Amino acid sequence: MAIQRFNLPDVGEGLVEAEIVSWKVKPGDTVKLNETIVEIETAKSLVELPVPFAGTVHELLVPEGQTVDVGTPIIAVLTDAPEPAAVADEPADSGRTANLVGYGPRATEAKRRPRKGGAPAAPVAVQPAPAPVVVAPAPAAPVVAVSNGVSVHVLAKPPVRKLAKDLGIDIATVTASGPGGIVTRSDVEGHTTAAPAAPSYAAAPVVSGREDTRVPVKGVQKVMAQAMVASAFSAPHVTEWITVDVSATMDLVERLKKDKAFRDLRVSPLLLVAKAVTLAARRTPIINAAWDEAAQEIVYKGAFNLGIAAATPRGLIVPNIKNADTLTLPELCAALGNLVATAREGKTSPADQAGGSFTITNVGVFGVDAGTPIINPGEAAILAFGAVRKMPWVVNDEIVPRWVTTLALSFDHRLIDGEKGSIFLADVAGILEDPARALMF
Repeated sequence: MAIQRFNLPDVGEGLVEAEIVSWKVKPGDTVKLNETIVEIETAKSLVELPVPFAGTVHELLVPEGQTVDVGTPIIAVLTDAPEPAAVADEPADSGRTANLVGYGPRATEAKRRPRKGGAPAAPVAVQPAPAPVVVAPAPAAPVVAVSNGVSVHVLAKPPVRKLAKDLGIDIATVTASGPGGIVTRSDVEGHTTAAPAAPSYAAAPVVSGREDTRVPVKGVQKVMAQAMVASAFSAPHVTEWITVDVSATMDLVERLKKDKAFRDLRVSPLLLVAKAVTLAARRTPIINAAWDEAAQEIVYKGAFNLGIAAATPRGLIVPNIKNADTLTLPELCAALGNLVATAREGKTSPADQAGGSFTITNVGVFGVDAGTPIINPGEAAILAFGAVRKMPWVVNDEIVPRWVTTLALSFDHRLIDGEKGSIFLADVAGILEDPARALMF
């Protein structure tokens, strides 16, 4: 008998830390190979982890609610296997974060919880070794970065380089504090040159017997906050509004609800807004582009992956529908329904949030008319879809009640000028005003 410790693995998302959300076992419980023992929250999703060996739970090493780094022991299990002794080094140029054997994108995938109402997801078998082998973290590889035209060798691990890129920070300008001059995650997060310093305000004195409550910023909310700051202070935003009569769209929504092609599907005005966006982008392809600061290039994306901003109990996420422009209307409707349901259950995978082209934020569901949305990092524009209301409207010089909404488009003025942004917004509005115009695209 031996006590073996299970370290927090990299589950194939390039994560560097995760929060222990809930334990599924307690000391004294018997666990089988690949049995789910814990639910963790990474920067992008909730993941259930299976144990890579069988035995009896000896001790839970990390309490619920605590955030720990990858490689940290989280549970001790009494097994029949001998104590692990081998330690292997991973090549520095592998481009991967340290993984526990049996975990990582090649060896396994963490088991996801089954969706409600659907078939339960089959557990993915972990490829266990006779005894778990702890892989030492790969040394940070030097990266040649270019800053002000000068090549600079920067020591940083792949996840740290990715974080800097996501935040729009030139890693060559980050002051390193790690051993041997390594740029750490804390160095990148603490780097302030990408954004002007925010004004500091003293906390207001407590005038009643009630005390303040402090909640740590972590997980999805932390990543969202970092992304929004990076986007707001790196991409020059321009926002345009248009108010449009969408009575014809509302009539079409009611007809589609009765169409057999949409049986068991939820048809909503958002569906037609999404379709209008994919069509309008054909005439203004710069909408489906990105600004590459390092290369000083505009990247026109090959796929149009439509993101839908979704509020979840753990923060705002933006999952996207891959190749949305190639889908039929019923297919797009089904994809929207699955996206929303998965997001609400907190099961959106990192892959579903990666590679977005354009985002729609449906503020209308909260009764909000419009806003100035912040562009999702890596994209060129975002559309806010406001509430659809019955309002007085002038038709043929007469005031009549009509269904009216407001669309607000924020776009990156580095690559989208006012003309192109206006044309795109007018095309979306035109299709919603008269859906027959979709035949023109």
